[in-house]
Amino acid sequence: MFELAPLSAVPADAVERLLDAAFGADRHGRTAYRVRDGVDAEAGLCFAAVAGDALVGSIQCWPVALHGDDGSETPMVMVGPVAVSPAHQNIGIGRALMWRAIRRAGGEEGVTRIDGGEALMLIGDPDYYDQFGFDASHTTDWRLPGPFERHRLLARGVVPDVAGLVGPRRPFAQRSKSA
Repeated sequence: MFELAPLSAVPADAVERLLDAAFGADRHGRTAYRVRDGVDAEAGLCFAAVAGDALVGSIQCWPVALHGDDGSETPMVMVGPVAVSPAHQNIGIGRALMWRAIRRAGGEEGVTRIDGGEALMLIGDPDYYDQFGFDASHTTDWRLPGPFERHRLLARGVVPDVAGLVGPRRPFAQRSKSA
């Protein structure tokens, strides 16, 4: 049995050990890290799965944007990494973490929807993330700041169907100055 809690309630080094176990110590070189480079995770969308005193899963979400080739900027939330301890896989931890983050980003659970909460994106296995409503139907012309497999660039919700680069979301003050 496991419980979900805010990720901030778990020591940061425990999260790092879990991510290393799930994705390898070389994970920092992946394109997903470049997409969210320089921004902090959305604390209200980051959760831990805890069994007793052990961290057995985590999810983090990040403020990103589609910087359209047409000059538009669409705020989105990048979901992931979603990590589950290898010893605790296939018991619903990943699904529980995903649904909690999706509901919270969408304004459910009695909280105000965050900026970009209707547009979610991730890089992942389409067969797994289909159960959460993610697909590649709108991401055909999106680019990322590094190599990726196009069929693994997935989105959910109100997402733009424009060409552009997905990257860190600029703070609101910077968006206002450039508008």
